[in-house]
Amino acid sequence: MTMTTTRGTLPSLLTEGRAVFPDGFVWGAATASYQIEGAARDDGRGPSVWDTFSRTPGAVAQGHTGDVACDHYHRYAEDVRLMSELGLAAYRFSVAWPRIRPDGSGPVNPRGMDFYDRLVDELAAAGITPYVTLYHWDLPQALEDRGGWTARDTAYRFADYAAAVHARLGDRVRHWTTLNEPWVQAFLGYGSGVHAPGRRDAAASLVAAHHFLLAHGLAAQALREAGAPEIMLVVNTAPVLTPAQIADPAAEPDEADAEAADRVDCLLTRQILDPVLLGTYPATVLEIVERHAGLSHVHDDDLRTIHQPIELVGVNYYSPCVVRSSPGEPANPAYPGSEGIAFPAVEVPVTAMDWPVVPEALSRHLLRLSHDYPGAGLMVTENGAAFDDVVTAGEGAEHVHDDDRTAYLDSHLRAVHAALEGGADVRGYLVWSLLDNFEWAEGYARRFGIVHVDFATQRRLPKDSALWFREVAGRNGLA
Repeated sequence: MTMTTTRGTLPSLLTEGRAVFPDGFVWGAATASYQIEGAARDDGRGPSVWDTFSRTPGAVAQGHTGDVACDHYHRYAEDVRLMSELGLAAYRFSVAWPRIRPDGSGPVNPRGMDFYDRLVDELAAAGITPYVTLYHWDLPQALEDRGGWTARDTAYRFADYAAAVHARLGDRVRHWTTLNEPWVQAFLGYGSGVHAPGRRDAAASLVAAHHFLLAHGLAAQALREAGAPEIMLVVNTAPVLTPAQIADPAAEPDEADAEAADRVDCLLTRQILDPVLLGTYPATVLEIVERHAGLSHVHDDDLRTIHQPIELVGVNYYSPCVVRSSPGEPANPAYPGSEGIAFPAVEVPVTAMDWPVVPEALSRHLLRLSHDYPGAGLMVTENGAAFDDVVTAGEGAEHVHDDDRTAYLDSHLRAVHAALEGGADVRGYLVWSLLDNFEWAEGYARRFGIVHVDFATQRRLPKDSALWFREVAGRNGLA
């Protein structure tokens, strides 16, 4: 199928040479609570910032909300059977904080906890390993009303919540993720305002980013003390490249572009991973934070708390970040301190999200992370693409022939394999996403799933990409 959104044609890589992955490499899929669960008012669940944000006029495409989403809360058993049929060995899902503690603190809501108890048991019965993410952006609205992530207390409430979930599920769950993509909620939620809670305040975004890291450290301590054997932080770091480097990976940027790329890399990657894995903030980040927000929110022992041993870094990768020097350019609100830097489009194929498709950038990034942060292993915890899928009838059944998505996944898996051959310590690959879902500010207009969801009927239909992925996982390699 030809996508009108592309600036080129996605390459077909389905007939290239075979690539075998290491024994024990983990194959699975990922989802997030607000994007699939629905049941927004069932069994004592409290409102989240996304419930509030999605009702803000103009915030979400077509006024969509996650009230129903994929109705996974009621259809989880069907979805687990589908995972089993697709041969998935692992399922990464997130727990909805508002289901467990509807006001963000206080007593645990037993009915909300019961759902995840049932889900974990269903996965165990199907032989699928659960990877639990404790936070995927659905902050209880009650905590946002008290300052949200700009309030230091939210980090402590998160650690309490993490301990409560582990107390219930820790006997069956080994793999724990504290936060999903703290950069996104800090800077898209509090900086540019395009995500919940919709604030537009550079200082607030920088303070929130630090409190996210503090929350990670406090939760990692709580999980470790409770006996969690594997702890992970999932990040959306990406290689920061210039247009010249997109055209020629071996190209060296000029001095001005190199400075622009380094500054954005500090904001996107090192601001998050240096404190977590090295126990320090880059000087560039501290200068920007001090200029916009001051440093009073960074307490003396915070970096010691943030710098907890973790086993894995989860890498959510979709596309590189492309920048160039542009004197006089105002700062991008998602990147406080990015004055004089432009974020240009580049002439490569794009997805329906208008995100550039550059699979070799994933190899480059995985190798860089393994080199710069050798203490933790890596897992690709999200990778996938939105395209404008069409359901067609033929041969007595309906199909979704999503060749572009299959080509995208194939090329990025080859990039992962190239990184492994180069020495990157990559332990697994989780496709985003199992299901078409509520795609945040895009509502239901963008489809990332390898399984098509008819949101009117909730019927699930595996796409061609799902059947292809089943074969890849089954052979532990690419043909």
